[in-house]
Amino acid sequence: MTSEGWGTPPVEPISQHYIVCGGNALAHRLVLELVEHYEVPVVVLVADRTRDHAPRIERITGVAAVVEYPNITEEALRAVSIGTARGLALVEGSDQENIHAALSAQGHNPSIRIVFRMFNQRLGENIERLLRNGAALSGSATAAPAFAAAALGRPNSVEVGGRYLHIAFDDAITSDRLCVVADRIDRQDLSTIRLLPEQEGDSAQFVRLAQEFGDDGPVRPGGVRREPGPGAGPDAEVEAAPAAEVEAEAESRPGAAKPPGGTAALQAMRMEPREPTNWTRRLRWRVLDAMRFFTSARMRLVLLTALAAVLLAFAVLWYLSRDFGWTVYISLLDLAGAAQPDQQADIAAGTGTGGGWQRAAQVVITLCGITLAPVATAIVVEVLGSGRRGLPRNPSAGTRDHVIVVGLGNVGTRVAVQLHEMGVPVVCMERDPQARGIATARALGIPVVLGDGPFEEQLRRARLKHARSLVAVSGDDATNLEAALEARHGNPDVRVTVRLFDDNFAGHFYKTLDNAASRSVSYLAAPAFAAALMGSEVRGTLSVFRHVLLIAELTVEDGSGLIGLNRHDLEDPGGVRVIAVRFARSNQLHWGFADRTRRLAPGDRIVVAATRSGLARLNTVLVEEG
Repeated sequence: MTSEGWGTPPVEPISQHYIVCGGNALAHRLVLELVEHYEVPVVVLVADRTRDHAPRIERITGVAAVVEYPNITEEALRAVSIGTARGLALVEGSDQENIHAALSAQGHNPSIRIVFRMFNQRLGENIERLLRNGAALSGSATAAPAFAAAALGRPNSVEVGGRYLHIAFDDAITSDRLCVVADRIDRQDLSTIRLLPEQEGDSAQFVRLAQEFGDDGPVRPGGVRREPGPGAGPDAEVEAAPAAEVEAEAESRPGAAKPPGGTAALQAMRMEPREPTNWTRRLRWRVLDAMRFFTSARMRLVLLTALAAVLLAFAVLWYLSRDFGWTVYISLLDLAGAAQPDQQADIAAGTGTGGGWQRAAQVVITLCGITLAPVATAIVVEVLGSGRRGLPRNPSAGTRDHVIVVGLGNVGTRVAVQLHEMGVPVVCMERDPQARGIATARALGIPVVLGDGPFEEQLRRARLKHARSLVAVSGDDATNLEAALEARHGNPDVRVTVRLFDDNFAGHFYKTLDNAASRSVSYLAAPAFAAALMGSEVRGTLSVFRHVLLIAELTVEDGSGLIGLNRHDLEDPGGVRVIAVRFARSNQLHWGFADRTRRLAPGDRIVVAATRSGLARLNTVLVEEG
């Protein structure tokens, strides 16, 4: 590493460029987004050019310079020409370091656009108010919904205007879909997927039929010409066949080709489904959870025998006294060893409490109390002691139908919290006792398996055999894959979701495992950071396997390049679909706005589903012409 203050500044003076500070996976993806899709000059500031993703970033064609400084100091900012830059992205370092760097950059260039990564979103919102042109984003918060949805085997959703947009596949697609977002989906070859394929108009079906039948094409709406049956006269009426039947007939003809692979569509639901656990299940889990303190089979036998003896003695006392309240009172005193025994003089005088049977019952209760009281005390001390030591609780024997989250870093913590809020039981696994998410898990009462043992043993403690899903989101691809394979070996039915950065690695993963999903945090978050750097508001990201679809809302401002454009101008195959429009004169969101010729005016807002390149094209219009 170079010494403090030493770097490699740009060889030539540069201006109107974008600066990315960081050498991690998110910085790598963000640089690719800016260079490949926005085609803007990028200068990268890294702490060490030989570590992490910095060597790969240097090999990216289009990067203007890679500058090395251990910290983001005033000198480092001047070395990357902060005074003439258009935007700055801070995607590495702690929240405090990013806040300090953002404020320093604004001091050098008051008009610069600043996007900084913040784990504490509430603090980020407050810092945004201190910046003239800044946005605080969380990469983990952007990616966590996709991981949580994949763990549950259901589509991730993005909330827009009170509706939750999600991706539906094949048979799950309904007639009220907003648009087709992908076709030619082949799980064995994900390179064949087409995102936002070209849509066919209402006349496309009739054009195909006309080409198929020539001059004897459709003769009436909803049907096509069908020849009269045998024996019919020359004036017999021609019957119209239903269009659906004609489509089936055309597809069955030799040489007729159907689009290969599956299809995905964007749909909306009124409310996001939750997965609460019913109260009977929770009660059963609590009972089994209490039994975890009695780990020894011999101890459980002794305690259950003592409890049965107490209940039997209680029944004897109640039978003799016929007073339930007095029976409870004397039994509790006997359990605590505080009952007053009968004296010999009282027995001789006939003033004893109830005869031999009652005295025998009290003796039994007192002796059993000697067994039960220390165990109860030990349980209370253990619970209070673990809480004061700051240790999370261990998974209980009653944990069932839960999701195991491996890794309690930024992403793992977000995923665990989101699943917990949805009412899904969660068990976490973490090797570092100082990890960020340990305190969060303890506060929410989420069980955590701590330790650095073999995955087989750790997964057994996490109750893998009773789990529904496993999410491996540590920062290392190999560790995540090892956890997934070990989990599938221990429970062949468990669903696995793995965080993988490498696309080729993920492709082999999909081909090898069924009931599995792969996600990349940087791949999900980088488009949102790039769009924010260009001034767009990305509402969320939706996954189509390893591909990303962005849901963004754009405002048509005075002087914007969007003014005067219509849906024909905005939409393009593989790039952009307009799914909703909000006009300036009203606050109502029009879904699937049919008028393709209506031109945008200042104050209008459009909601688009876009690929990374498609959103980059729209942002380029905003930046260059706005």
